[in-house]
Amino acid sequence: MSLVYILNGPNLNLLGQRQPEIYGRDTLADIEARCRTLAEAAGHILFFAQSNREYELIDWIHAARTEAAGIIINPGAFTHTSVAILDALNTFEGPVFEVHISNIHKREVFRHHSYVSTRADGVLAGFGTEGYELALRHLINRFSRSR
Repeated sequence: MSLVYILNGPNLNLLGQRQPEIYGRDTLADIEARCRTLAEAAGHILFFAQSNREYELIDWIHAARTEAAGIIINPGAFTHTSVAILDALNTFEGPVFEVHISNIHKREVFRHHSYVSTRADGVLAGFGTEGYELALRHLINRFSRSR
């Protein structure tokens, strides 16, 4: 049994309401429920959280260092601005997967650069909210292979 952190950055609390033509109609609660079901079916535990505050995401990453086997993170707009989140992720020794609901490379130019990608073991962008589940399935498979 492994603990997986799924962390979400700013404005993701508004999923389902904010720009549904880009982000879809699923809420963060919908994503959490699907991921929790998937994790529990495989015998794993989730810590699922969202914050609009950079320091809170950093604190959770620090906590993951001693608790979690892996991190899935959608840093939201912090993707393109936060060296601090990158530095925190660089202290985590397990696998890190970066998720973006939209394809950030088909959007505004400033969204094309990700600080987090330089640490991420994999990046899923443009798979909609299913990207979370794809990342989690990959982590679960990775845990199974390492036993």
